Amino acid sequence: MQWYHLSVDAKHRKTLAAIFEIPVRADIAWKDIVALLKAGGAHVRQGQGSRLRVTLGAVRMTFHEPHPEKTTDKGALKTVRLFLEKAGVKP
Repeated sequence: MQWYHLSVDAKHRKTLAAIFEIPVRADIAWKDIVALLKAGGAHVRQGQGSRLRVTLGAVRMTFHEPHPEKTTDKGALKTVRLFLEKAGVKP
């Protein structure tokens, strides 16, 4: 899957870089991750409850939105990173 750099602005690129940082961060706002996915061409739709279904190219994954927190934990961020890697996205 081609990553659409033309629609990804500086803030999205910063979020993408943060997702791939080592050690894994636990302070990235979930709304920033969703905005990055949408800007990159992912199809995002709300599932039941806190589930968010995301498709990027041929790669599909269901995420659970963090609540009541607004930031992701390290485990969730690793899952987002894995999803992006499978879709061929790198910072």
